[in-house]
Amino acid sequence: MIKIRKKAIKKIKIQNINGGKASPAPPIGPILGSSGVNIMEFCKQYNSLTQNKIGEKCPVVITVYEDKSFSFLIKRPPVSIQLLSAIKKEKGSKESNRSKIGRISLNEIKIIAKNKMEDFNCFSIESAISMISGTARSMGIEIDS
Repeated sequence: MIKIRKKAIKKIKIQNINGGKASPAPPIGPILGSSGVNIMEFCKQYNSLTQNKIGEKCPVVITVYEDKSFSFLIKRPPVSIQLLSAIKKEKGSKESNRSKIGRISLNEIKIIAKNKMEDFNCFSIESAISMISGTARSMGIEIDS
């Protein structure tokens, strides 16, 4: 029996969805509604898969097919959010080169790198650590070596 692959017509990336709390309200409803996707079905599936991550930001990449069906991939929280939770702050520095908001150890950066590795477009842990260190510096976080 030959299996026919569906043709993807659109990829949608949504960054700011809280785990376990997706609803048809903006930003999800208007984005998916314009693509013809069943919004309630997406919300039910997303909430069931992220019910153990309530309160965390869980970005998602949704693939919409010709027949208006969809599939999605849930990613890890953004590096900036993981860094802020590691130093227990709400937001980064307005002037990262002048005012520092906290310190983070290299071991904590390694943990974040291992956690986020599958979402990055790099192949070695060293390059992932370098990327995360750059994000930390741009947020006003000092790195202890």
